[in-house]
Amino acid sequence: MESIVTRFPPSPTGYLHVGGARTALFNWLYARNKKGKFVLRIEDTDTVRSTKESVDAIFEAMEWLELDWDEGPFFQSRRFDIYREYLDKLLASGDAYYCTCTPEEVEAMRKKAMAEGGKPKYDGRCRERGLPKSDNAVIRFKSPLTGTTVVEDVIKGNIVFQNSEQDDFVICRSDGTPTYNFVVVVDDITMGINTVIRGDDHVMNTPKQILLYKALKAPLPVFGHVPMVLGKDKTRLSKRHGAMSVTAYRDMGYLPDAFINYLVRLGWSHGDQEFFTRDELVEKFNLENIGKSAGVFDPDKLTALNADHLRAASVEQLAPRLVPFLKAKGYDAADDEYLARVIGTLHTRSKTLVEMAEGAHFYYREDVRPYDEKAAKKFFKPETAGVLARLAELLAALPDLAEKTQEDAFKTVMDENGLGFGKIAQPVRLALTGTTVSPGIFEVIEVLGKERVVARLERAVTFIESTAD
Repeated sequence: MESIVTRFPPSPTGYLHVGGARTALFNWLYARNKKGKFVLRIEDTDTVRSTKESVDAIFEAMEWLELDWDEGPFFQSRRFDIYREYLDKLLASGDAYYCTCTPEEVEAMRKKAMAEGGKPKYDGRCRERGLPKSDNAVIRFKSPLTGTTVVEDVIKGNIVFQNSEQDDFVICRSDGTPTYNFVVVVDDITMGINTVIRGDDHVMNTPKQILLYKALKAPLPVFGHVPMVLGKDKTRLSKRHGAMSVTAYRDMGYLPDAFINYLVRLGWSHGDQEFFTRDELVEKFNLENIGKSAGVFDPDKLTALNADHLRAASVEQLAPRLVPFLKAKGYDAADDEYLARVIGTLHTRSKTLVEMAEGAHFYYREDVRPYDEKAAKKFFKPETAGVLARLAELLAALPDLAEKTQEDAFKTVMDENGLGFGKIAQPVRLALTGTTVSPGIFEVIEVLGKERVVARLERAVTFIESTAD
């Protein structure tokens, strides 16, 4: 059986957005599932809008998503000799011809066709003139005038187009630059692409491309057109829905595996399963289960799924991803044993890496003051100073701060003062973290270690005594 070869061909005229990332993902997953090849191609023939910054942004996003490619990146701007060769083939076979009609004349033809109840199209007046190459001539493809072109779409089913409604479309401009539909076909032929998965905004291009394949006597690839990604209001996803660069989601603290898990579910399903690891997606992905209806991008669902992936991830997976967020806050963090213990208390409570880094503040700040003002008024009563001082004394005398030994110290203080655990826990939490919201108090104490815990309890005692005066 022929090896599957898919491709992702972004235009470098901006960042990689959600829809483009999903297209890349579907092609990558299918290639990996079939043990085929995934090709990256940069469609940069639009020299006015294409930029190196956009190319770099695409690479950065693909690398963050861990969508590795087997061949490429190929740049269309460096393949003009190949395109010229294929243009010459079509001219020689009579499937293409030179046209010298001006843009104004072509526009008049289109208006006339519309006025007569037809589709706006070029009327073919240069089709049989046998014009030579000239500075102002474009090259047009000679579309068949009768019959139909059928797009056999593995997602949408067969779509039939009347050839009589097809234009003799331009395949090379007068300045010598080839057009989109032509270069895509040449690229896919020469790169051995046999499976094309793309957004359904390309459906109208497909009959033109099929005609080019046939004229070039090349086998057709499998086509699959995926419904678009919509915003919550069911309109095409755009910036007003919060659509951003893929790397913006990285900077917001999402995990790449969570992001691709969410993307794949915007159009593909495997029963009722929502949570997938990357390996599961590679194993289960197929074209048959891509849906025919548009996916709706919901940032809240993405965040909830990211929280699931944070809970499921190992400390070893999370540590190197969390470090940059901690350093961005000015913390002297490193991927070490201390960070591993910190993550162990936070990853089941956090929705994003940003939230996890914010929750880790008291682990990396030497001084957690100023205390939360409202909490200090409630929990730092004058009589609390003695309780915290006694607990500091007991903890300082312990050989270690494992949870069981801590419990004994807390029980001693509770018995001596006739207090329930709740009456002690919140003042201690406030002393150690600066707030009343944190992981379990025993976990916090064990991670912080004896030196930090005792110092912070003593600092809180000093604060209480100074405010009581």
